[in-house]
Amino acid sequence: MASVLPPPTRALVDAHGRSIRYLRISVTDRCDLRCRYCMAEQMTFLPRAAVLALEEIATIAERFIARGVTKIRLSGGEPLVRRDVGDLVRRLGRHVGAGLDELTMTTNGTRLRQHADTLYDAGIRRLNVSFDSRDPDRFRFITRHGDVAQVLDGITAAQEAGLRVKINMVALKGLNEDEIPSMLQWCVDEGLDLSLIETMPLGAIDEDRIDRFVPLTRVFDDLSTRFALNRDDHRSGGPARYWRVGDSDTRLGLISPLTANFCDGCNRVRLTTEGKLYACLGHDDQVDLKAALRTGGVPALDAAIDEGLRIKPARHDFRIEAGAAPAVARHMSVTGG
Repeated sequence: MASVLPPPTRALVDAHGRSIRYLRISVTDRCDLRCRYCMAEQMTFLPRAAVLALEEIATIAERFIARGVTKIRLSGGEPLVRRDVGDLVRRLGRHVGAGLDELTMTTNGTRLRQHADTLYDAGIRRLNVSFDSRDPDRFRFITRHGDVAQVLDGITAAQEAGLRVKINMVALKGLNEDEIPSMLQWCVDEGLDLSLIETMPLGAIDEDRIDRFVPLTRVFDDLSTRFALNRDDHRSGGPARYWRVGDSDTRLGLISPLTANFCDGCNRVRLTTEGKLYACLGHDDQVDLKAALRTGGVPALDAAIDEGLRIKPARHDFRIEAGAAPAVARHMSVTGG
């Protein structure tokens, strides 16, 4: 695949003065798991004809790099279910150190045994693995059919390939809240990082999210009685706040969209698999980059990106209340994690 970056142009700054340096790309809305907080059990996915071609994803990503984005995260759905994702990783990996500081991926880990070496060879050095329980029965319940052994083997494969792994764990009342301390201890023992995430009201699911919501303020207070947690100034480019766990190499991150709003420093925009640019995870406003690219090439793409920055809101409107409708109708798998 040819790679040509047009000359740099206007910087990516939104209407609130925030510089945009981080692009998250959902390469597919499909997934081989059906996590209860993320998807309904019976999902309707986009027809393949509606999905961006690999060349289009690369062209849009490279335009963002030319305009100042320094970090790209590939996500889904599950990005590794897309057959041509390796080609995309290799193409974007060429820009690491030449405009791009980091290329990363969020995965559920089920296919890492097959893909870990390819990801490392293409320039990825760090992965997030969504993993909410190490208990086989709990994991199967949360994901509706997942095999915990497959994910654990994938994490091992990633480490063997030289990839640094961070575990993303959504805190779920009545499902895995009691497992958080043991998950953190396991991460310390295995040389992994851990980020805890509050459940977000995105898309209709088969249960009321208020029944599963755990405020991370409470979780942190509990962990502080069990571990020596020292504030760490590390920034990964995302919304997490970090603590070092004792004298280990493990960082604990907290992503708290409801109890600790992080919008003031938002540096992110998201590209969906069908080419829509969402400037905020919690709003429905978007611009169609696919249509712009197909009808007007790079000039029209630049204009559409500028419009996306113009409509980026000051903050999200997430709230968790009994019976409340989701903040937006689309599921997380559509926008990308």
